[in-house]
Amino acid sequence: MSDNNKKLPRVELPADARIDTIAVREGLPATPWGEHSEALFLTSSFVHPDAATAARRFANEEEAFVYSRFSNPTVTMMERRLAAMEGTEACIGTSSGMAAIMLLFMGLLKAGDHVVCSQSVFGSTIKLLQGEFGKFGVESSFVSQTDVAAWRAAMKPNTRLLLAETPSNPLTEVCDIAALAEVAHGGGALLAVDNCFCSPALQRPAKLGADLIIHSGTKYLDGQGRVIAGALCASEKLVNDKFVPVMRSAGMSLSPFNAWVVLKGLETLSIRMRAQSEKALALARWLEAQPQVATLYYPGLPSHPQHALAMRQQSGLGGAVVSFIVKGDTPEEARANAFAVIDATRVCSITTNVGDTKTTITHPASTSHGRLTEAQRLAAGITQGMIRVAVGLEDVEDLQADLARGLHSL
Repeated sequence: MSDNNKKLPRVELPADARIDTIAVREGLPATPWGEHSEALFLTSSFVHPDAATAARRFANEEEAFVYSRFSNPTVTMMERRLAAMEGTEACIGTSSGMAAIMLLFMGLLKAGDHVVCSQSVFGSTIKLLQGEFGKFGVESSFVSQTDVAAWRAAMKPNTRLLLAETPSNPLTEVCDIAALAEVAHGGGALLAVDNCFCSPALQRPAKLGADLIIHSGTKYLDGQGRVIAGALCASEKLVNDKFVPVMRSAGMSLSPFNAWVVLKGLETLSIRMRAQSEKALALARWLEAQPQVATLYYPGLPSHPQHALAMRQQSGLGGAVVSFIVKGDTPEEARANAFAVIDATRVCSITTNVGDTKTTITHPASTSHGRLTEAQRLAAGITQGMIRVAVGLEDVEDLQADLARGLHSL
């Protein structure tokens, strides 16, 4: 679309506006009614003044809203705000985080292409890449999240994409984004980073060289466990040339209502992430001292293998997810002990979601990563004794007492 063509208006913000200002101000200008809170446009289609205008708009010769499967004012507001917070030119919202990954693969890959992926990514991502896209001729290699040499060794002439999730779920492994960007670009590939656990409040992968940022808006962007949403942040060229055409055909669209909820969630994102990270750090320190805990994973602690890297990449904070392994002489005993700790809780919610203001607790090996084989789980470091806690905004002493009830019974 040329600069001479009609464009959607923008909010007038200072060019040097900082992220906390962007989080509450970026979007679209108010309607003539002058609403202060962003408007919610619950409409499937939009009316045009005449047939010629409709033709131009559907041909993308004039920027306008035409059909909510691929353009809606509320969704656009959320996309603009998230893109500005991530430091990218553009963003495209999707119906879920997995829909964002599906859009990523469909927009960039074809039969004969190769993907290098962290073996520690979300279980559904592994199943989607290996199973669904594998049968369509997309080749994939899985490597250690933290071993840059392994990523480099896995590169092939047909490698088109590198995919990492940092910190990973549930081990909170942290990859060196800048180093992986160098590997990807040196081989003519793109780097996609799942920024779900940190969000742009703590980490901005584009500033470190990533080409694409993936979000499950279901998590910290919403922040209160209300809706399912996803997004891809990237350059205008990638979004317009690669992803918008797929969205128009395939329709993994973000609903306006869900976009509005995420849009309002972004306003408090930085405050929530800082508060939840502080509480997670306090809980992690307490857990590390418990004799029933064999291993603890939290990037905010010096004991974490990538602690120094995490502090550089994540604004000096460890995030809100803490994982730990309870002791057990056998996998069966470790699993039983993990279940006992989880079942003894009265404050924590037993659910696999993260990012809520309510603390959640789960057993990854049987829930979020339950569809993987035991060999795949072990390769990713997910054992039967592992418990993941996504820390919310409750009092930390209440969370400690909640976990102590089960730990002290072992």
